[in-house]
Parts: sequence; C-alpha cells; structure tokens
Amino acid sequence: MQRRKVLQQMAALPLLAACQRSLSQTVTPGPALGARPQQPGNQPEPEGKSMQTSNQNKNMPVLFLAHGAPILLDDPTWIRELSQWGQRLGKPKAILMISAHWDATPVAIGATTPVPLVYDFYGFPQKYYQTQYAAPGSEALAQQVRDLLKTHGFSYVDQPSRGLDHGAYVPLVAMYPAADVPVLQISLPGTIPGKVVAMGQALASLRAQGVLIIGSGFITHNMHLAFVKGVPAWAREFDQWTAETLQHKDLDSLTDFMIKGPGARMALPTTEHFVPLLLAAGAVQAADSVSFPITGFWNDMAFTRRSVQFG
Repeated sequence: MQRRKVLQQMAALPLLAACQRSLSQTVTPGPALGARPQQPGNQPEPEGKSMQTSNQNKNMPVLFLAHGAPILLDDPTWIRELSQWGQRLGKPKAILMISAHWDATPVAIGATTPVPLVYDFYGFPQKYYQTQYAAPGSEALAQQVRDLLKTHGFSYVDQPSRGLDHGAYVPLVAMYPAADVPVLQISLPGTIPGKVVAMGQALASLRAQGVLIIGSGFITHNMHLAFVKGVPAWAREFDQWTAETLQHKDLDSLTDFMIKGPGARMALPTTEHFVPLLLAAGAVQAADSVSFPITGFWNDMAFTRRSVQFG
C-alpha cells in the first residue's frame, strides 16, 4: 500500500466520540497558533532577552515525542498530556527539533526566521492545512549547531526556506501553544543508528544553555498494519522492550534495536520514526533519569504513544 493511500485511510478513521470538536477550537490560524489572550507579562520577548529567567541557564532535559498525525490535534487527551508536560518543563530558551520527516545528508539546518509550515501529509480535511505555528527562529542557535556539527565531523548545509514539518509543529501546538519559544529544526543525518547517536552526543552541550532538544517520531510505526482495532502482540512487545532498555540505559542494545528488539521488523518496516529516539538518547548524561510522561496506544491500535524524558 502506498504511503499516500495509507495517509488517506488514516484521515478517514473515525475519532473517539470525545474528539468531535473542530480543530478551530484547538488552534487558530495566525502568527501565534493557539495563542492565549495576550496579557502584560505574557508577551513573546525578543531573542536575546530573558523569556523565563529560571530556565535561561538551566540544564534542560532531552525529549522524545510520539508526534502523531495532524488528527492528534483533535484528541483532547493527547493535547492535555502534552500541554501539562510543557507546563512542567517550563519555557526553554529555544527548542532544537529533529523529526522523522526530515532526513538529509549532509545535515540540513532549517529556517531561522518564520516561514510557511510544511504540510507533509495527504488526503486530510482542509482545516489541517490551515494550521499556523509562527514560532520565532534563532540564528544564534543555528550558528551554535553549525559550530558543534563542524567540531564533531558532521557536514551541513543551510536550507533557510525549509519550515517546520508536521513531526515538529503538531506536538508543539499542544506543548507551547503561544508559539513564543524560538524553534530550529534540523534534519536527521540519515538513519544509520551509530551516526544518529553520535549527532545527539555532538549536540548535547546545548542543554546547559537552556536549549530543549527534541526527537520526534514513533517507537512503533507500521503504516500497513496499524489500523486494525486491537493492539497486536508485536507492538506491545517492542514497546515494552524499548521502555526497559531505556530504563537500563543500555545504549548499545537500543542502537541494535532491529536485532535485539522483539517484533522489531513488524514494529518498524522502516526505521526513520525510531531513530530520533536514538538521537535523544545520544544527548543523555550519566545522571539523567528516564521517565515516560505519555504511554499507551493510540485509539486501541498499533501506534504506541510512548514519549520519553531524559533528565
């Protein structure tokens, strides 16, 4: 089944009864998607000024998000979980986003100023193509990323017209709905596990400067078998193995997921949705805790919603 046909099938799925509200009730088009009414003290601050002083020099955690299709924005439970997670984290100085939906070699560095989003999906209702998320960019962060990549032997190119794809902006709509945190998206460096881990290690020092590093993908992602009701055994087994491997901080086994993970070939016919987790794991420090702020399976099917916080 071709990817476009599968995405059209996903778009046609009935949502949970509680999810019948329109996207317009969750997000609103405009320069700041879903922005709360602006109050004194809630105005986005220019880059370089303190956006939330408690986090400016805080050693930020690293995240892996199960990002969901655009219809995640009609799932009130998932929206609430992401929103509460963002509130607990507080506002970072900036966000560095790495999504399953952008894989380029050499590493590509996206827009540092607001540009149109990338609506990289097909066959969905028109409202999903009207979503806006005009978060400020950050040339300063882009330059830090360039310097770190170069120092660690990664080639890179700039793609200043490349906006955020749905793996980046969909979860951010819920986590930081005011769109007032600078966001920079860069590509995966391919899907070779060791190389992806190494890039996470190369970028890890950004955490100490208040930068929230986020890998966005799915731990299970079989688009051919994901739409049958009832969570299959292979999805549960691979999800559980991944959780246990992360808790044990066994990076070697995690990197060898296609061999050591039970049901891996069913869970991941292709690996681009899993490797953002490896990048996040590469940026982990020895003292970091591992927690799972969101778990379970979406709509009682094979997509695990498991998301991870390191630190």
